[in-house]
Amino acid sequence: MVVPRPIAWVGTLDANGVANLAPHSFFTVASADPPVVQFTSVGRKDTLRNVEATGEFVVNLASRALLEQMNATSASVDASVDEFDLAGLGTEASERVAPPRVADSPAALECVLHDVVPVGNSFVVLGRVLLAAVDESVLDGDRPAEWLLDPVARLSGSRYVTYGETVSLRRPE
Repeated sequence: MVVPRPIAWVGTLDANGVANLAPHSFFTVASADPPVVQFTSVGRKDTLRNVEATGEFVVNLASRALLEQMNATSASVDASVDEFDLAGLGTEASERVAPPRVADSPAALECVLHDVVPVGNSFVVLGRVLLAAVDESVLDGDRPAEWLLDPVARLSGSRYVTYGETVSLRRPE
């Protein structure tokens, strides 16, 4: 029933500097002030281990144009494999954290670890956003435009949805 789910395409570095990139489809905003986002690691995976070891991560936006590469980074591979390379993705240096950003992603959030909360078989990772990097080409004035971001969201299993119709409704007084 919880569909669509936005995807946190999380980039990390391990303690030796090996890059990891993996999609997590349990992702949302946890706080506006201070800005905090959260994603869930179902099980103890490389992303979680790296965040716990270094205290840093980057949430990259998975756009429709990057759907195949995002899917490639969901493969179960050894921790020594750099998923940026595996998916043929370019990187760009982050401004505030060590893990790189996906060069072709239109937006990314550079984060430091706020907390990890165990819940059942999962771990909710909370990250304080230090910097939101947004390509000017996806801005409508001073805000990112969803139709230009063209985000991918997960439905269930191997099914995804991309940007569609927008409906605007004013809140009642």
